[in-house]
Amino acid sequence: MRKRIIQAAFALVGGSLGLLVLPSLWELLHWNKMFFIDNNITDFIIGALLLLFVSFYFVDIIDSMLSDVEKYLSTKNPLTLLIGSVTTILGMLIAVLISSLFVNSKILLVNTVIPILLMLILGYLGFRLGTTRIEEWKKLIPAFNRTRAKVEPAHEGELVGDLNQEPNYHHYKILDTNILIDGRIYDLVKTGFVEGTLLVPNFVLYEIQYIADSADSIKRVRGRRGLDILNKLREEKIIPIEMYDGDYEDIKEVDEKLVQLAKDLDAVLVTNDFNLNKVTTFQNVEIFNINELVGALRPRVLPGETMNAMVVKKGTERQQGVAYLDDGTMVVVEDGQYFMNKTIEVVVTSALQTDAGRMIFAKPTHSTKPIDKPKN
Repeated sequence: MRKRIIQAAFALVGGSLGLLVLPSLWELLHWNKMFFIDNNITDFIIGALLLLFVSFYFVDIIDSMLSDVEKYLSTKNPLTLLIGSVTTILGMLIAVLISSLFVNSKILLVNTVIPILLMLILGYLGFRLGTTRIEEWKKLIPAFNRTRAKVEPAHEGELVGDLNQEPNYHHYKILDTNILIDGRIYDLVKTGFVEGTLLVPNFVLYEIQYIADSADSIKRVRGRRGLDILNKLREEKIIPIEMYDGDYEDIKEVDEKLVQLAKDLDAVLVTNDFNLNKVTTFQNVEIFNINELVGALRPRVLPGETMNAMVVKKGTERQQGVAYLDDGTMVVVEDGQYFMNKTIEVVVTSALQTDAGRMIFAKPTHSTKPIDKPKN
C-alpha cells in the first residue's frame, strides 16, 4: 500500500512538472501550434507517466527509508515528537520567509531550487533542535516546572517548600555503564534509600549492548548482566526510571558525555568508577559512589581490638600476610607469612581509609603478650 502511495506521489509531482516545463519544450520544438499536444491535460499526463516510470527504480529505496523513519519515531516519547514537530514547522516558516526574497527572481534555479533546499535544511535543523535538547524545552514549559512533591507544613500558615528548589535535592540520578554492570544498584534501590528518578542515557545503553556482543566471553557476561539489571529495574518499578534519548555528538568519550549531561540536568552521577569519581571532582558535578557508601557502612575498628582472620596470601613487604574480613576489608598481618591458610587471632595496630576502601594493619595476638619467665 505504501509503495502505491509513493508511486502516486511521483505521478502527481510529475504531472505538476509537466504543466510547468512541457509548454516551454513544445515552443522550443515549434509544436506549440498542435492543440492535441500543447494542452494542460496532455502535459499533465506525459509528466505523470514519465515520473511514474522513474518511480519503479526508486520506490524500494524510498519505502526502506520511510520504514527506518517510522522505527525511529516509534522509539521517541510523545513529548519529544510534539516538540520536534513544532520546531520543524518553525524552521520551515523561517525558510518560507527567507524564500520570499528569491520568488520574484527570473532565474529558474534561484526561484525554485533554493526555496526547496531552504525548506529541507531549516526543517531538519528545527527537528534536530527540538529532539536533542528535550530537557531544555521541558524547562521552558510551565507545566513541567510546577511542584510535584511538597513538604507538609509543620504549623498552620507556614509556606510549603518546593523540593526541587532544595540545594541538596537532585531529581535525576544518572546511571553509568559500570554501575549497571556491577549490579549492586538494584539491591540499593530495593532498600528504598535512593529517591528521585533513575536516568539511563541511550549512549550508556549502546555501550552495554556493545560489551554484551563482545567476542570476549568475560566482557559478554558482564554486558548481559548490565542489561539484566536494567530490565529488572524497569519491570519491577521500584523507583521511576527513564531513558534519555539525546546525545552529545561533538563529545566522543562516554564519561565526558555523562559529566556534561549531569551538568545540563543538575543531576547526580551514580557510579563506582574510581577515575570518573576523580574527574568529576574538578567539574562541580555531584556524584554518588557506591564504593564510598560501602566503605562508610563497614564496621569501625580501633587500635587494640582483636579479631580472627585467615591469612590467604603473602603481602608486599617481607613476612607480611594478607587476610580479608567477610565484608572484603583487607587486613595486613605482620609476620603473617608464618600462618598461611590458618585462622589466627590478631590485634589491630592501625586502620587506613583510602578511596579504594579500608585497610587494617594488625599483628598476631601472641606477639603482643609478654613472655612468661621460667619458674625456678
